[in-house]
Amino acid sequence: MSPQMPPLRRIFVWTGLILFLAIIFTYYIFEIRNIFRINDAIAEREAVRDEKRELVKSYQEKVEFYKTQEGIEHLAREQYNLVAPGERVILLVSPDE
Repeated sequence: MSPQMPPLRRIFVWTGLILFLAIIFTYYIFEIRNIFRINDAIAEREAVRDEKRELVKSYQEKVEFYKTQEGIEHLAREQYNLVAPGERVILLVSPDE
């Protein structure tokens, strides 16, 4: 008795099913990688956004400070070496000069 060969139709069905599952699995793997890549990009952009928000907040605080009289006086003393009326200036001289 010779071994019986499986019907050709069954071979085609199983081959098609295995091929279909391989394609679906490969597509699934590529999509998972794409999702991870997108999540990493989102996290990076959120970090940059948070840094920019902190920078803007810092600038807004500086602007609010320099709008006050105390801020204007501070700016005049630091950048322009100005003195308010009635203040005394003390110059310190180093021994090398």
